[in-house]
Amino acid sequence: MIIAGISIPGGLLYVGRTLLTASRNNDPALIDPSKPVAKYGNYAERQMGYWPSYSEISPIARRAYLNWLADGRMDPAADIGYVFLFLYGLERRAILDASKEDAAKADWPIIAVELRRLLGIYGEKSGSFRNYAGSLLDWVSVSECPEKAYLKPIPSFPKTYELPLYIRVALGQTAVDKVPVPAPLALVWVKLDPTIYLRTPATRCPEEFDRIFVCRYYETFGEGLILPKNRTRLKMVHRPASAGFHGYNDVSLTFGDIPDVTALTAPINKLQKVVETATKDLEPFSRYVGKNPNDRYSLEGLVLLPVKLWPESTQEILFALKKRMDNGVVTMSFQDLLASLGARATFTRDRTLALLRALESLNIGVEPDVLGGAKQPKPDEDVVLFAVSSAGATDRSAPAYQVAVLTLDLASGVAAADGQFNIEEMDHLEKQVQTWTHLTPYHISRLLAHLHLLRKTQISLSVLKKKIEPLNPSAKEAIAAFMATVAQSDGHISPTEVKMLEKVYRVLGIEAAKMFTDVHAVAAGAKPALITVAEVERTGFKLDPARIAALQKDTEVVSALLSGIFNENNLDEPESMEEESESEVESISPSGLLGLDEAHSALARLLLSRPEWTRSELGDAAGDLDLMIDGAIETLNEAAFDKYDVPFTEGETLVIVNPELLEKIEV
Repeated sequence: MIIAGISIPGGLLYVGRTLLTASRNNDPALIDPSKPVAKYGNYAERQMGYWPSYSEISPIARRAYLNWLADGRMDPAADIGYVFLFLYGLERRAILDASKEDAAKADWPIIAVELRRLLGIYGEKSGSFRNYAGSLLDWVSVSECPEKAYLKPIPSFPKTYELPLYIRVALGQTAVDKVPVPAPLALVWVKLDPTIYLRTPATRCPEEFDRIFVCRYYETFGEGLILPKNRTRLKMVHRPASAGFHGYNDVSLTFGDIPDVTALTAPINKLQKVVETATKDLEPFSRYVGKNPNDRYSLEGLVLLPVKLWPESTQEILFALKKRMDNGVVTMSFQDLLASLGARATFTRDRTLALLRALESLNIGVEPDVLGGAKQPKPDEDVVLFAVSSAGATDRSAPAYQVAVLTLDLASGVAAADGQFNIEEMDHLEKQVQTWTHLTPYHISRLLAHLHLLRKTQISLSVLKKKIEPLNPSAKEAIAAFMATVAQSDGHISPTEVKMLEKVYRVLGIEAAKMFTDVHAVAAGAKPALITVAEVERTGFKLDPARIAALQKDTEVVSALLSGIFNENNLDEPESMEEESESEVESISPSGLLGLDEAHSALARLLLSRPEWTRSELGDAAGDLDLMIDGAIETLNEAAFDKYDVPFTEGETLVIVNPELLEKIEV
C-alpha cells in the first residue's frame, strides 16, 4: 500500500475518503489520501493532542504517523499518540464492524495477535494504552471464547491491574460446571492475577517453576481446586479509546450465569500458598542459575531440582541404572557415576548429598552411606548402587541398624584377613544379614550393599576401635563370638585369620584365651555366645536369653555411642551454598491496591473492570467479599482521595467508577 509516496506494510488500516461514525463524522482512524502530508515528520516527537483524528492532525503529524506505519509499527521510541491512532482502527474493526459483518469477526484472531505485539512494545510505556488495548484484547478473546474454555489451550495475555476477562470466563465456567480448575488454567491464573507477586526463582526459572507449581497443585488439591458459584455475575464493559464511538451507549458483553470469581479471595489465597511452596522448592536451583547462567542443565544444577524435572536424557540414564540393578548391585567408581550423569566438575559434599537424595527418591541407594554420615568417596573410589524401597530411609539412626553395621564391619575384616574375601565367606555373611529379622527391609538391602563395598574396600580395625570402646563387656563378647563363627564359615580357619581374630579380640578388650575357646567351640559344632539376632529392643541386637538383660541395661550407652560413631562428617553444619535465601531478601507480595486490605482491594479491582455498576450488582460483589456495601464504597472513596485526591465512585442508584483512576493506577 502506497500513501503519500510512502510504502505501508502490514494492512489493518482504513484508507479512503469516507468512514462515518454515529455522529456522522469521519472515523478518527480513517487515512484520507486527500489530506496534505508534509515532507518531514518525526514520530518520536509529540505532534498531537488527546483523541487525535487523522483528518484533523497537522501535515507534519500525518507524515510522522505514516513513517511509523512504514517502519512496521514497532519503534519503541514512537510517541504513544500514533499508537493510539492506529488502535482506533483496530477497535472499530473488532467491535463496530464485527457487530454487522462476519468478515470483520474473521479478523478477530489477527487483531488479537497485533494487540499482543503492540502491548509487548508499548504496554510498559503507557499505562493508558495498556488499559485500553488490554480491554480490546479481552473483547476479541472472549468473543471467540468456547463453552468449555477451561479445556482449551489458553491464549497469552499481559499482566494488568485485573485478571484478563478470558481467564475469568474460563474460571467461571468451571464453577458453573462444578469441575476442578485444570492445573494449566490455575498456573495462568496465578501468573496474571494482580494480587500475586512472583519472586525471583519463578521469574528466573519460569519453566521449572511451572512444572513444580503443577506438581504441588495436584498434591494440594487432588484433581484440582473446585470454585464455588458466587453471586457476582461476570460482565464486560469496554471503554472505547476512540472518539469514533461517541453515540454508542452500550459497548458491553454479558455471560449469562457465569460468576466473576475475582470477587472471591479464598481461592486465590489458597493458590498463593501453592506459589510460595513451589517458589521455596525452586530457590536452591535459582541461586545456582543466578551464579552459573550457562550451566543450568549440568548435574551440579539438576541435583537441586526434583528428579521429575531433570532432562529426559538424564532420566533415561537413571532408569538404565535401575534396570541394571534388577540383576543385583552395581559397582562403579564415584567418578564414573558422576560422569555418566553429566557432571562437569568434582562434587562438593553438599552437591553429593543432593545427588544421593535425588537417587534415593528413585529408589536407588548408594554405599557408602554419605547421607548417613559416611565420608564422601574420592573420585577413584568405588560406590555400590542397589535397589531400595523409600520406606525406612529415615531410620539410619536406629541403634539396631548401627550395631548391625558395626558387626558387619568387624566380620568383613575377619573374613578378609587371609588376603581374600572368598565367596563362601561372602555367602555366609549375606545369609547372616538376612536372618536379622529385627531390621527393616531397607536396613537389610543397605547392609547387603555395604557388604559388597566392604569386600572391595577392606576396613581397618584401628578405625573400628574407637567405635567399639564404649560398648559393654556383654556386647563385646557377643560380637567376638560371631567373629569366630565368620572366620570358619568357609570350612576351615587359617593362621592369618587366627591372627586377625586375636586383633579383633584385643580391640574388643577380650582375653586371647577366650578367642581359642570360641574357635574350638565352633569347630566342634557348638555355637559359643553366638548372636542370634532375631529381635532388637533398644540395644540394637538380641543375644541368647541369658545376655538380653545385660544388653538392655546398656541401651543408653549404645544409643548415645551409635548416634555419632558412624557419622564421619559433621552434618550439623552442612555446607551452605548461599549466605541468605532469596526469600529473605524479597518481599513475599505487593501491598493491596490503594493501600487497602485484602477484601477492599479485591472489591476495588472488581469495580475497575466496568465503568458503572447497579446497586444490585454492587450488593452481590460486596456480599461475596463479606463486606457491607455502603461502608465498602466509603472506604474506597477515602483511599482514592488520600492517594490521588479524586473519588473512586460517584452516584447512588447507578454507581459510576471514576475513569481517572485507570490512568493513575499501576499494575
